[in-house]
Amino acid sequence: MTEEFLPFARPSISREAIDEVVACLESGWITTGPRVKKFEEELRRYFNAPHALALSSATAGLHLALATLEMKPGDEVITTPMTFAATLNTIVLTGGRPVLVDVEPDTYNMDVTRLARAVTKRTRAIVPVHFAGLPVDLDPLYALAEKHGLRVIEDAAHAIGTEYKGKRVGSFGDTQVFSFHPNKNITTGEGGCVVTRDDALAEKIALLRFHGMDREAWNRFGKTGSQNYEIIIPGYKYNMMDIQAALGLHQLPALDGFIKRRTGLALRYQERLADWPQWTRPGTPKYAHRHAWHLYTPLINPPAAGMDRDAFMQGMKERSIGTGLHYRAAHLYPYYREHFGFKPGDFPNAESIGERIVSLPLFPGMSDADQDRVIATMADLFKRK
Repeated sequence: MTEEFLPFARPSISREAIDEVVACLESGWITTGPRVKKFEEELRRYFNAPHALALSSATAGLHLALATLEMKPGDEVITTPMTFAATLNTIVLTGGRPVLVDVEPDTYNMDVTRLARAVTKRTRAIVPVHFAGLPVDLDPLYALAEKHGLRVIEDAAHAIGTEYKGKRVGSFGDTQVFSFHPNKNITTGEGGCVVTRDDALAEKIALLRFHGMDREAWNRFGKTGSQNYEIIIPGYKYNMMDIQAALGLHQLPALDGFIKRRTGLALRYQERLADWPQWTRPGTPKYAHRHAWHLYTPLINPPAAGMDRDAFMQGMKERSIGTGLHYRAAHLYPYYREHFGFKPGDFPNAESIGERIVSLPLFPGMSDADQDRVIATMADLFKRK
């Protein structure tokens, strides 16, 4: 009898959240409206930040935050090759040139000791990525940014709930972009937000996310609204819907519980795989932090495993267990090789990680028995007793 397929990720949606979505549908107001406004208020409270702008995705958030830089041809933005393509794509789409810094081999985060060498007269911003929910070493990064007058836009898509030296990512610094995709630590189906302490940046993003219009649907079609509006600047259609915010209103209070369970499972993986030569486990930085454990991503060691990463993933799938690939090194995608001249060997740590990394199943609803099944299946696949 074939066992039920175990995915690498699954959202945890409460009965209360489902009821909230139904109430939203029954209300007749399903686009941007009162629930989005309330969700933004809760996000501002959570981050203790003056501005939290809900959007259709984290990609939209990166796009708009970078668009506010109004880059000119040749302007550069520093980021990492160990990230989802959206990080680089949005730099290019807003007129920037991505300049990459290799990552630490154990944390997969930007190696900030290499950062100064990447700064030029054309550098406009730094976009660090908090990989899998582990914070980048932000103090030296911000010190360098301040020295050179650079913006910092943190790609915190993995990092809601992450803490750096006792401070919640999003509660300090310049600007952060969070994701609420279904495999993230909280979800609104699709969605994201930009958190910032910059009044001017927040005002511009508020315009850009909805056609450049000086008022959204709630301000026009509500009882006290006006149908008149002005277009202040050409904008996009990146607004979040009330249907999505209905989920978020119940996901955010559950976040700490989700992270607690993720952490327990991740540390259990770390303990159980400690003596497996087939794996190199994720490393831990020395500075104080709280890991949000969006992903658990060890590196396969093909000689000891007897197979490469792709063969492992296929073998697990055939045994009804899902895995994820987060990520291949982004500079080796055809577009970036052809347009920016990146080539193999440019960023060896990211390339080695990208060839070997695997996301093992990790989500709050996963039981210890589920995890034991994953570990037993891997042992069988590796012919390990």
